[in-house]
Amino acid sequence: MIERHAPHRAGGGLQARSGSSQPAQFVRCDNGPELTANALRDWCRFTGSGTSYIEPGSPWQNPFVESFGGRLRDELLAIEAFNSLLEAQVLVEDWRIEYNTVRPHSVLGYLTPTDYAKACTDNHPALS
Repeated sequence: MIERHAPHRAGGGLQARSGSSQPAQFVRCDNGPELTANALRDWCRFTGSGTSYIEPGSPWQNPFVESFGGRLRDELLAIEAFNSLLEAQVLVEDWRIEYNTVRPHSVLGYLTPTDYAKACTDNHPALS
């Protein structure tokens, strides 16, 4: 499911999501925005975590993100001309909500990501 993230909290978010006081052994990421990449690199260095980079232009190394990126680009970014940052934020948020709550995904058994996440937590209460 797509979530909103603050890049400056990337390291702390990784620590919190791991559910452990121990840092991750490896962090797998692409060469994303410079500030985020620098924050992740620093976090890995300070916690002793290793990095496993996805090479640019290598969709086979991370097909889910590549598929999502293509959909976002084709269905929103390539057809909209944003006149302001606020307009971009509103339209991207509307698209994100529709992507997560309305649109079924074949890889999720034709459930929406929201319904799939709910089914997972209903079947495995420890995940909630």
